[in-house]
Amino acid sequence: MFPLPSSLQGTLVFTMLSYLLSRSFCQVVAEVNRSSYPTFGSVLRAFSTSSPTFGDASENASVVTYSQLKTMLSSGNIQLFDVRNPDEYQAGCISDSVNIPLGNLEESLKLSSEQFQQTFDIKPPGKDDDNIVFHCKSGSRSSKALDIARRLGFSRSRHYKGGYSEWAEQEGN
Repeated sequence: MFPLPSSLQGTLVFTMLSYLLSRSFCQVVAEVNRSSYPTFGSVLRAFSTSSPTFGDASENASVVTYSQLKTMLSSGNIQLFDVRNPDEYQAGCISDSVNIPLGNLEESLKLSSEQFQQTFDIKPPGKDDDNIVFHCKSGSRSSKALDIARRLGFSRSRHYKGGYSEWAEQEGN
C-alpha cells in the first residue's frame, strides 16, 4: 500500500466520518469540503449556522394565526389542544379546547382510540388529520407539543404561536 498525501488523508477522514455522522452534519461537511480544505473553524461555523431539518416543515406551514384559529373554531373544523397546566386552563381557556398538559401529551397521543375517547370525551385525533392545533400561553410549550406530535406521526399538526395570551388580548378578556 502506498502512503497518501496529508491533504488527501484529511479529505478521506472527513468523507469516512460523514457516513457515520448525522445527515445534517454530513451535509455541512460536504458543503465545507466542496468549498475548500476544511478547518475546524469552518466546520464548526457551518454546523452551528445550519438550520435544523426536523420534520422539514416550514415555520409558516406549522403555525396557525389568530384569524385562522377564529375561522377554524367558527367552522367547527378543529381539534384544539391546550398544553398548559390545569390551573392555567381553569383560569381561562379558548372554548372547545381540550386540556392535555405538555407533560402528559406524548402518553396521551399514544393511547388507543378507545382509551383516548374515554379519557378526554372526544374523538381521538388521527395521524393524517390536518386540523390538529396545539396552543399554550405564548407559543413555547405548543412548539414542543408540535415536535412531540410530529415525532409520533401526526405530521400535519400545527400550533397557535400567539397562544392564550394573544387570544385573550384579541378577544378583550
